[in-house]
Amino acid sequence: MPESKKTHIRPIAHNKRAFHDFMISDKIEAGIVLAGSEVKVLRDGKVTLAGAHVRIIRGEAQVFGMKIPEYPQANRLNHEVERERKLLLHKRQIERIDRDLNQRGAAWVVLRLYFKGARVKVEIGLGRGKRQHDKRHDLKKRDAQREMDRAIKG
Repeated sequence: MPESKKTHIRPIAHNKRAFHDFMISDKIEAGIVLAGSEVKVLRDGKVTLAGAHVRIIRGEAQVFGMKIPEYPQANRLNHEVERERKLLLHKRQIERIDRDLNQRGAAWVVLRLYFKGARVKVEIGLGRGKRQHDKRHDLKKRDAQREMDRAIKG
């Protein structure tokens, strides 16, 4: 592939909490509608994804709970910190998300936010809530892996 055709992916934020609280089974990449001041803040990497989730309202996918702080130089033209933001998806993807949200215990959560070329992209995942014993099992497995890595190194 020619050098000019490659799309450079630069991460902005990663939602570790989503992987702790949910078992992620499926992922979708989506575009997001942002204000100019929001993009400037994202270039600094200042965003909170904990608690960010997707809902379908009037046939459009919206992200709720994503906190992008105000841009100090934007004065009166600044954006709201925690407003709903529209996702850019195909109609069939929106219908699929709506169908999944109607199931008990399922949620579409924001997993990561990144620049793909000049555009901001959102990766959302279908999550099913973990029970407390599932979380403990994951912690034990991670600790065991860490111990094995230490033993191999030393």
